[in-house]
Amino acid sequence: MIGFDEALAILARSVTALDSEIVPLDQVAGRFIAQDLQARYDAPRCDVSVMDGYAVRANSAGQDRPLQLTSESRPGAPFAGHVAESNAVRIFTGAPVPKGADIVIMQEYAQASGDTVRFSEGWGPARHIRRKGSDFREGERLLAAGARLTPQAIIAAAAADRAELDVAHRPRLALIATGDELVPPGEAHRQPLAQPDTASHAVAALASRMGAELVLHVRGRDDREALATLAAQALEVADCVVVTGGASVGDHDHARPMFAETGMELLFSRIAIKPGKPVWFGKAGSKPVLGLPGNPGSALVTARLFLQPLLAAMQGGDPMAQIATMPLRLGADLEANGSRETFFRASATPQGLVPVSNQVSGAQAVLAEASWLIRRPPHAPAASAGCLVEALPL
Repeated sequence: MIGFDEALAILARSVTALDSEIVPLDQVAGRFIAQDLQARYDAPRCDVSVMDGYAVRANSAGQDRPLQLTSESRPGAPFAGHVAESNAVRIFTGAPVPKGADIVIMQEYAQASGDTVRFSEGWGPARHIRRKGSDFREGERLLAAGARLTPQAIIAAAAADRAELDVAHRPRLALIATGDELVPPGEAHRQPLAQPDTASHAVAALASRMGAELVLHVRGRDDREALATLAAQALEVADCVVVTGGASVGDHDHARPMFAETGMELLFSRIAIKPGKPVWFGKAGSKPVLGLPGNPGSALVTARLFLQPLLAAMQGGDPMAQIATMPLRLGADLEANGSRETFFRASATPQGLVPVSNQVSGAQAVLAEASWLIRRPPHAPAASAGCLVEALPL
């Protein structure tokens, strides 16, 4: 068996990013940008007010005399003149600050009467002005190639004044669930020995979250010839193939043998992690093929650990960034670890991360509670509530 870091490194260097396409801004959510994105101009483009109030010279506002109101400045309709020492300009949030003014006094401190205004004490020292270019400068890189277009990133892309973005193609994913016992959810109650196919639906949801397009989702019985047909079909229509189940070495485990006629090169199999020891990875030509365990808990965890980095890499993203951990506090005691690196499913509580009550690979109900993975090295000692542990979002 190989370690988790070694397996992920093999996967990362074996994947080539897909080509890119130009997509309208309102269709890029969740995609990966293919090129660095630079700002077209300074933001703000000039000094602007961050408050409704009055633009004046600070030295004149402190004098005990009214100032003459000369005009107003609104977003899109600035005051083009110059603010003299005895003048004030009514100004609104987002409006350009007129020349000559060096402070905006909030309207709460103003007493306007006719065409004059005076100010009460307490209006300073804040200037309430956003300076030109204080957000970003023309030509500044706002997004790096490979960045995922989250809602936050889309704000930056729109601020760069881009109506379209160059993004990586969405990976076309084929998903094959293997197992004689599997039936579509909704059918299992009619057959006493049947099990609903839960694992592949979770994997499909994770792949969709990562921007993949599910072009084939099928269940195959434990028959090598039938599965070989599905393998060939999957490679024909998809950029990437994922198989759940059949990853062990029993007489009816055909997940790897089903690709024998495709010339698939096996790059790793069996990893020293828990859950997920049977995970395997290969390439059929240029197309990645990932094998995940059939147990739902194992399938979900290993999809998070391997499929998410794989799909990121296929879209020009950083696969290693997908499994970056952060120190978080434990909200309950955690048992000592065994000989394999372990990823404990955990829920987030006000007290910290709490491992779910059932860590068995086949447990399904507790997965609804799990939102984090706690990463523990081999032979790690027991940890008490309040300790810091390394974790990543599930």
